[in-house]
Amino acid sequence: MNSSKIIDGKAAASRVLQQVKTDVQRLKAEGIEPALAVILVGQDPASQVYVRNKVLRAEEAGIRSLEYRLSVDTDQSQLLELIAELNDDVGVNGILLQLPLPANIEEAVALQAISPGKDVDGFHSENVGGLSQGRDVLTPCTPSGCMQLLEEACGDLSGKHAVVIGRSNIVGKPMAALLLKAHCSVTIVHSRSADAKALCQLADIVVAAVGRPRMIDASWLKPGAVVIDVGINRIEEDGRTRLVGDVNFDSALPQVSAITPVPGGVGPMTIAFLMKNTVTAAIQQAHARQSPLNSSPSEATCLSIS
Repeated sequence: MNSSKIIDGKAAASRVLQQVKTDVQRLKAEGIEPALAVILVGQDPASQVYVRNKVLRAEEAGIRSLEYRLSVDTDQSQLLELIAELNDDVGVNGILLQLPLPANIEEAVALQAISPGKDVDGFHSENVGGLSQGRDVLTPCTPSGCMQLLEEACGDLSGKHAVVIGRSNIVGKPMAALLLKAHCSVTIVHSRSADAKALCQLADIVVAAVGRPRMIDASWLKPGAVVIDVGINRIEEDGRTRLVGDVNFDSALPQVSAITPVPGGVGPMTIAFLMKNTVTAAIQQAHARQSPLNSSPSEATCLSIS
């Protein structure tokens, strides 16, 4: 196995988190303590693991974390009241609402209630719209992490043909927008696409985010393509549960120039960029308080983040 082809997401995430830690130390010296509020509704086991990992990474980076664990019978009005309180709290810079939510709560309504400037997941319509327009906004963590991995693997992405497999609001659509912003030619492939395989065979870059285990094998890929596998699928194999991606890793590896593994690829980058978004939000908010008439996200980001 050629390890030089395997994109090490853990190492890349460690570099991002180290920069976040440096930025947090600088902000604290300026009297700013970044803080992230995490809301978990219910007892979903996977969500509890995700929240625990996010809180741990925040603490390691020096970000103050606030946990709000609500019972499964919490109603929508109670959740919205909590979000409103956190929006108004100047000591809270980022708000993360862990998904999925119980069936009695409308996900879209709850996400839209979060202030765009504290929306560290990048799901608010104002941030989604800003991203589609190419503006500097808080962007979804997983696509942002994917872009970092691509830039490290490929350098300048200008002019490359990228195919995104999947059109979800969380990964597929924002991923396409970020690739466009990086001057790629972008094709989105989905369940209604005619001859999706042939479209993928033309791609310099393939981002797989479809949620079907090992769907993409070497026959889908152009020789030398770079593959980012966002899929996390649990399967039973050889008597045990395994995590696999949307790409058949063993089949694809000899065909590609670089590929992310599952696990150890995109996953660590998602949490790293959540921390980075929290720091960015803290800087933007501090800048807005200092210069309310002249602030802009892009200017604020340049103040303290390299």
